[in-house]
Amino acid sequence: MIPVSLILIPLITGLLAFFLKGTTAAKNWALLSSVITLAVAVAGIYFLPAKHLSYDAAWLPALGSRFSLVTDGMGKMLVLLTTVSFPVILIATAKNDYKQPASFYALLLLSQTGLLGVFLAADALVFYFFWELALIPVYFLCSFWGGEKRIAVTFKFFVYTFIGSLLMLAGILYLYFQSADQSFALQSFYHIKLTATQENVIFWLFFIAFAIKMPVFPFHTWQPDAYEQSPTAVTMIMSGIMVKMGIFALIRWLLPVFPHASQQFAHLIIIFSVIGMLYASLIAIRQDDIKRLIAYSSIAHIGLMCAAVFAHNATGMEGVMVQMFNHGINVIGLWIVADAIEQQLGTRKFTDLGGLAQKAPVLAILLAVMAFANIALPLTNAFIGEFLMFNGLFQYNVWIMAVAGISIILAAVYTLNMVQKVLYGNTTVVTENATEISGNVQWMLVVLAVMIIALGVYPQPLIDLTKDTVQAILANR
Repeated sequence: MIPVSLILIPLITGLLAFFLKGTTAAKNWALLSSVITLAVAVAGIYFLPAKHLSYDAAWLPALGSRFSLVTDGMGKMLVLLTTVSFPVILIATAKNDYKQPASFYALLLLSQTGLLGVFLAADALVFYFFWELALIPVYFLCSFWGGEKRIAVTFKFFVYTFIGSLLMLAGILYLYFQSADQSFALQSFYHIKLTATQENVIFWLFFIAFAIKMPVFPFHTWQPDAYEQSPTAVTMIMSGIMVKMGIFALIRWLLPVFPHASQQFAHLIIIFSVIGMLYASLIAIRQDDIKRLIAYSSIAHIGLMCAAVFAHNATGMEGVMVQMFNHGINVIGLWIVADAIEQQLGTRKFTDLGGLAQKAPVLAILLAVMAFANIALPLTNAFIGEFLMFNGLFQYNVWIMAVAGISIILAAVYTLNMVQKVLYGNTTVVTENATEISGNVQWMLVVLAVMIIALGVYPQPLIDLTKDTVQAILANR
């Protein structure tokens, strides 16, 4: 019953949150819900036997769909990422005020419901339902609480995701009619036999949907604007957790269901992923806005994950598993820093900043830790994931790995450039009266920094959690 509890807690508390009165009540209610969900996730993953980690019940029997949930190693890892991230985000942004706070926090909790459902679903119709449930609240959060350009940006976001969802739904329905038992079950999809032409066509229906969600080049153009215009708490969810829906779906649904097409188109997808890594990194170097720099940095990191998935070897796949968790932690840390600076100083532009290390030394130390993790410095959590992914690309093709490796240098350039412009040099008119970051923000950054260093020194727990999933996925492809 653990999977059901993980979905019901944020769902019920999210629906009840719409009726709350007052900002404090809404914030505390959302935080309480997220902490309880985290406690249930930790208990289920680490303390309860395996029989409590799956659920199956009749849902739409006439359509051959069951409410089926499973929690394998990859699912556990992403559930843990989701349930850890929400309390951190809510505490770090506790001082941010929103109009109609009850609706804002209710939609946040409903987005958490959708995310957890995606990572647990073992039925294609259930997967699609939660896929949409995760996206719809985010659309309203961006369009109602976003920046000045939110209407145009959210419309673009909606068009991209709507087209992707329709393509995926068409693919799901086609596979349903091809299944031997007229079922939406994941295992049933694994055993469908398609002709080469059928597999190639349906492969692209799914891949485009997942590529839009990650996003990877050339389906990425909605992302920087959406990240910039969204409330920072929503941006943290989108970049820290939601993009993992696409990577997760590649591994869970695409590779095992379309093994031949995955092999056939792997080279093309890897090339586009590497192009996206370099393109996003070069664009990041030219940014004058912290949010947009982090957004393009995220595109580069996700591109590497996508390339490593299609390298089709255990080393690269294990790196992707580890990096899904670590990237989520690191990018949320960067967003917290960006939000703390914007809330206090009213700007995110590098040209307005400088000398913050003199005024806020704790912020400077914590930003440095996040920055080192972003460039995968040894002894930070991102190092082992990137090392494994580049190793996987090396096994696939040494020249592709060499070109992709240029992104390591570019990441160091734009990340250290950000650190230099924000923290060092002389103070400006804007930063002259800056003060140290608040206690809530400081503590959440400390928690993330401890996780970054701990998983950098000893990443084995994440590797152990997901190694069985890697073997199972590669055996099914």
